Amino acid sequence: MSTTAQHDEIYRVRHYALAILVVVYTFNFIDRQILSILLQPVKDDLGLSDTAMGMLTGFAFAAFYATLGIPIARFADRSNRRNLVAWALGIWSLMTALSGLAQNFWHLLAARIGVGIGEAGCSPPAHSMIADYYPAEQRATALGIYSLGIPLGIMFGLFAGGWINELFGWRAAFFVVGLPGILLALIVRFSLREPPRGMAEGRSDSADQPSVGETLTYLWAKKSFR
Repeated sequence: MSTTAQHDEIYRVRHYALAILVVVYTFNFIDRQILSILLQPVKDDLGLSDTAMGMLTGFAFAAFYATLGIPIARFADRSNRRNLVAWALGIWSLMTALSGLAQNFWHLLAARIGVGIGEAGCSPPAHSMIADYYPAEQRATALGIYSLGIPLGIMFGLFAGGWINELFGWRAAFFVVGLPGILLALIVRFSLREPPRGMAEGRSDSADQPSVGETLTYLWAKKSFR
């Protein structure tokens, strides 16, 4: 392959990957925000209190999302990041769809916890992949484009949730926004390329990564760290 053809191929692969990751991140925020526009119909239908709704929109999601973010990021350092994004997307999309089957508080609580667990696996591997797709001088722009998923997801999530609820009810809203994410997870798994680590810098990080224990031992040996 000529240098020009190779450059064109890299250009195509990295921009396709970024476009797909933006869509993934958009779905991340659609599924994260969907409950907020459905609070009143869910509360009325299931007979839930304000405290219960606060638990569903806050703690149930945030506690697991925040707690698992770092371990999942560490796992992303050692595993196939494309597959991790695909699995995470599939999990939170399925849990969003299952929210539409909830018959009580506990069903919806379990589903929201599942959404939090799944969404914790999105950005750490996505950021890592973008860093390997794009060189340093283009990386901030690429990450800025990726971050467009936040406002897009909030906008589409609130609009779609309210519109579908008005026409078909809150259960249908969960189904409609959740199920397409499962299809997107398959697209991620079978069309996205896992970039070699260090590709954007023209190097290959093939050496084994140190374990968490080894890292902590190394840091503890440094007086400045202690």
